[in-house]
Amino acid sequence: MLVGIPKEIKNNEYRTGLTPESVQEFTAHGHEVIVQTQLGAGINALDADYEAAGAVVVSTAEEIFERAELIIKVKEPQPNECEMLRRGQILFTYLHLAPDDLQTELLLKSGVTAIAYETVTDQHGTLPLLAPMSEVAGRLSVQAGAHCLEKSKGGLGVLLGGVTGVEPADVVIIGGGVVGNNAAFVAHGMGARVTILDNSIPRLRQLDIQYGGNVNCVFSNRAAIENYAKRADLLIGGVLVAGAEAPKLVTREMVREMKPGAVICDVAIDQGGCVETSHATTHSDPTYVVDEVVHYCVANMPGAVPRTSSYALNHATLPYALKLADKGWRQALRADRGFLPGLNVHEGKLTCEAVAEAQDLKFVAPETLL
Repeated sequence: MLVGIPKEIKNNEYRTGLTPESVQEFTAHGHEVIVQTQLGAGINALDADYEAAGAVVVSTAEEIFERAELIIKVKEPQPNECEMLRRGQILFTYLHLAPDDLQTELLLKSGVTAIAYETVTDQHGTLPLLAPMSEVAGRLSVQAGAHCLEKSKGGLGVLLGGVTGVEPADVVIIGGGVVGNNAAFVAHGMGARVTILDNSIPRLRQLDIQYGGNVNCVFSNRAAIENYAKRADLLIGGVLVAGAEAPKLVTREMVREMKPGAVICDVAIDQGGCVETSHATTHSDPTYVVDEVVHYCVANMPGAVPRTSSYALNHATLPYALKLADKGWRQALRADRGFLPGLNVHEGKLTCEAVAEAQDLKFVAPETLL
């Protein structure tokens, strides 16, 4: 199969769909790989590194979209990229379609077969291709939030861990999944007072044991979120409903009751955000203020650390990408029932039920297309 890797064009996105090491795996399987020149600039990989791995370097994204049978990316295709996609082509990347009506419309119109990293599951029902970027985003959320808390950035002017004789900051994390746990790990390590809210008692029990009772684990409901939001110096939204638009758990009224200069980092923004006042921002313009509360809502947070992120992502996606190239999408998805939920769009049909519900569109069960 001819596999193509274009450069990412989203704002300040430096991750790569395949590292040179991953390209070498594809060529070892007998596949041809074409990559856009300077693909690896963000991860300190040269064109020569890709050529040494067996790839052919081409000058434009247009050539890749025109020739490749399988296109592997990191972020969702931008409108001009969607217009280059075609029927019979496979797209394998993050899509996050639920809050993105325009992308859904363009992908349906293109006829492409689009498989989303974030809806692939494993035998345990978890999301193996979303998890590595959730780890990165969770850890980055504390780093970004701590920076936003600096007075010059509009924040309260507090240090997360405090110092001798001065109490630490309160970090409140909504959601105890991969994002929430990684955010708690970093915030606790920095000496902050950490509270995790989740609506799963078994998950709260796991977290309580993991942190030895040193992190406050609270059952999540409206009253609890309202209560802890008022206390928060840094509020991190780590809520996920696989494939679906994130529920708005923090209302505008709750934001209004927060401390002036408090910071919200809404990691759920890729799926629309779990805070009512959230809207997507970029690395070049990452924050805005609502009711004196700083909002950090960058939709591709792991792009800030592209080398770490690209390698972590490739370690997870490579086995699936090789299956697509080795077997074709139908056989690959038929052989792995956890891979099948990754199919979001096929030849003008929407095959992700959560997206169909979010956008009030017709849903076609993916198994009927195999």
